[in-house]
Amino acid sequence: MTRLPPQPWIDAAPTRRVLDALEAAGGRGCARFVGGAVRNSLMGLEVADIDIATPLTPDRVIAALEAAGVRAVPTGIEHGTVTAVADHVPYEITTLRRDVSTDGRNATVAFSNDWAEDAMRRDFRLNALYADREGTVFDPVGGGVEDALAGRIVFVGDAETRIREDYLRILRFFRFFAWYGRGEPDAAGLAACAVLKDGMARLSAERVSKELLKTLAAPDPRAAMRLMEGAGVLGRVVPNANLPRFEALVPLDGDPVLRLSALLPDDPGEVSALASALRLSNGERGRLLAALPDAERVDLDLTPREARAALYRLGREAFADRIRRAWAISGPAGEDGARALLAMAREWTRPRFPLGGADVAALGLPPGPQTGRLLREVEAWWVENDFPETGARERLAALAADRA
Repeated sequence: MTRLPPQPWIDAAPTRRVLDALEAAGGRGCARFVGGAVRNSLMGLEVADIDIATPLTPDRVIAALEAAGVRAVPTGIEHGTVTAVADHVPYEITTLRRDVSTDGRNATVAFSNDWAEDAMRRDFRLNALYADREGTVFDPVGGGVEDALAGRIVFVGDAETRIREDYLRILRFFRFFAWYGRGEPDAAGLAACAVLKDGMARLSAERVSKELLKTLAAPDPRAAMRLMEGAGVLGRVVPNANLPRFEALVPLDGDPVLRLSALLPDDPGEVSALASALRLSNGERGRLLAALPDAERVDLDLTPREARAALYRLGREAFADRIRRAWAISGPAGEDGARALLAMAREWTRPRFPLGGADVAALGLPPGPQTGRLLREVEAWWVENDFPETGARERLAALAADRA
């Protein structure tokens, strides 16, 4: 029998409060930790979220928590999920379930009291693990403990059956490989993903983009992305992906949006279209577009003065993104220049342009479009001359006199 090493999160007071509340209603052992917390504990990794499974129905879960003074939030009541909040720590509690019907995107479930039945509807064997409060691990489908210890991502039961239940599992296969996989991928799982990749068309864009960004956030997702490309899956999500640039950028920065930027072409129209197709946020879309090369020269040969001008016009984030993309293209030869420019970006304080509309009005010019044009011309001069402390007002006066 497998036991978890001592886990502070199991012994924590909020965890004990939640388990005590559930066991008061359903008896000893009616609540078990499940999924990521068990998997990560076996693998010696940090546990971020704690999920609990129980045969108690949602109404009994809520009643048990409230009787113990623990806040209960019905976050997914139709699927049997209640979130307990004990001492500000959330615990997602889900009633054991079995699938009644699936359509490749959503599932209709019925509640169950059978732990093995609940395990069989999960995606991968290393996610179908349960543990009680003593740390005893239960592996109803078999192979899950060994998979976790070896870094294998293997579907529960038949891979094609699991995927047809929810085609998002194709992307999850690669995401979990990126985060937890070691060695060669499971051949049957990889083959099933390749065969059934067309089914991803049924998925919502939001689910796809969320999985993609989670994959890109892994410490080193390069092997997983190569597998995705080989299986024909990556092309369904990111057409014409630039894998060489992506692979060169991965060691330079862990930001998933920047890594996505490295995958994308340098065409603003294509980038904007893909951002729309993936339903990315306005902030993510803006960042992807701002990272693209345009008339604003940003390369690793910038002088300090040119770099300050580019920083002023682009902003710190877009400037740093472009530098890292340029570094990825240049390789080791560009490291010193890139590091110097990134250090400048971190340390530089953007100066404030010293003029405004009142300065134009003081020269006797009537308000109107010319005010903005004059200020933009002076600001451009000020930036190109490295933000001098004096001279901007005189430049404005001279331009205004010419326009009078």
